[in-house]
Amino acid sequence: MIQSMMESAEKNISKTNEEEVQIVDYLPEHKQRFKEINVQWITRSYIMEEEDIKTVEDPEGYILKDGGKIYIALYKGYPVGTCAYLNLGDGVYEMIKMAVDENYRGLKIGKKIGEISVQKIKELKPKKIILFSNRKGSAKAIEMYHKLGFTEVPLGISEFTRADIRMEIVL
Repeated sequence: MIQSMMESAEKNISKTNEEEVQIVDYLPEHKQRFKEINVQWITRSYIMEEEDIKTVEDPEGYILKDGGKIYIALYKGYPVGTCAYLNLGDGVYEMIKMAVDENYRGLKIGKKIGEISVQKIKELKPKKIILFSNRKGSAKAIEMYHKLGFTEVPLGISEFTRADIRMEIVL
């Protein structure tokens, strides 16, 4: 009985949290939070590299200008997560800057922004979606990427020294 009540309460909390999270397209008013969220996760374990700095300082020019997309997770209307896609041309998008503010982790916001953003990119009919990550510092994220349909492929060349894994979804 108590176990059943606890499971029911957990489902209601999860449902409430999911309902309080919205995934929206990036707007210029999200720029500061886009930067804060991404600097927070990067600097926890790594240094900001040149590509990171260009991206967070000018997301409109670096990502959106060439047909990329940025999605923002709002929790109760407040930006708490990001996921962006660079348009690399030839039907290839690169998932970048997938991050959730550490104060809002555990609410399945990363899962939701990952699922919805991949779905929205698929609607653009790309040939594939790629990403670069780090096995040690992003182990939980890599698990999620697998669940989203990404598979590991040879690393090749990355603009990030921290990258030690490349994944892709071929469509």
